[in-house]
Amino acid sequence: MSKHIVDKIINNYQTKKNFYIGEKVTISDHMIQTAMLAEKNRSSKSLICACLLHDYGHFVIEDPDLLVLKSLDGKHEDVGFDFLKDYFKPEVTEPIKLHVQAKRYLCRNKSYYELLSDPSKISLELQGGIMNDEEAQKFISSKFYKDAITLRKYDDEGKIPNIKMKKIDDYRDLIVSQLID
Repeated sequence: MSKHIVDKIINNYQTKKNFYIGEKVTISDHMIQTAMLAEKNRSSKSLICACLLHDYGHFVIEDPDLLVLKSLDGKHEDVGFDFLKDYFKPEVTEPIKLHVQAKRYLCRNKSYYELLSDPSKISLELQGGIMNDEEAQKFISSKFYKDAITLRKYDDEGKIPNIKMKKIDDYRDLIVSQLID
């Protein structure tokens, strides 16, 4: 079963070449770049895997671009979490579930908000906008909120077109290592 899910994940990276909504990179390239940033910063294997899979929900959602055109949030973080939680450790799936909340939390700082790409600012509004104080308190009480914030910061940087990148196959062993025993 676990080999099957790893093969399915890798196949989706290789066959789904949709551009990341409004950005100049594919969803696959974006997630790989995010994982590469986590590696470069010597993050844990679990966080590297979370970075690699953080937008996997976009592969599960039938047409993420259509949702944005209709001003709807596809809740890709929940879709991805729900799909991955039965296969991967919580150290991988919980930051995935929280990475959109991390963006909403970090945007409480105006200078962080200004760093967001235009598509990310648009999706922020669809995702509930900047967190209020009550939402922020709930978020920082989550066990994995610090990992979600770190993931989110790598997420923001992993959108560079035409850079030298790893292939998803380079991550097979890492993915396998993060599966639930």
